[in-house]
Amino acid sequence: MRAVVQRVKSSCVSVDDKVVGAISHGLLVYVGVGKEDSEKDIDYMAEKIVNLRIFEDEEGKMNQSLIDIQGEILCISQFTLWGDCRKGRRPSFTDAQEPKEADRFYKKFVETCREKGVKVETGVFQAHMEVSSVNDGPVTMLIDSAKNF
Repeated sequence: MRAVVQRVKSSCVSVDDKVVGAISHGLLVYVGVGKEDSEKDIDYMAEKIVNLRIFEDEEGKMNQSLIDIQGEILCISQFTLWGDCRKGRRPSFTDAQEPKEADRFYKKFVETCREKGVKVETGVFQAHMEVSSVNDGPVTMLIDSAKNF
């Protein structure tokens, strides 16, 4: 699994001009599922993201996690994180998981984050979405469960 994690002051997602998910202080998380991913990847990613210490403490150091600050997640499915741009000009998505299985993994990831006590809002799987956010920092992290980066 891959994720782009952004620290935000607020974020919302709309489908057909209707807001379907919104958060205040927390993380905007784009999640992509790869063909080789397993249930272990879901657990790794959820644990890593909710405990990632990228929020400032009283001394201004990134020393607090989403759980510490009681922040929220806006989670957006993003198969394009698996786009391979190394050859030619059009990305190849052959490493992305098939939609049915990717949807199952995405929902399980959201559920796992919620089980850890985090409020999670979501977009709509496979929908064309408009995502708005107010980045905080900005702080943006790339996370890969296979530890490729």
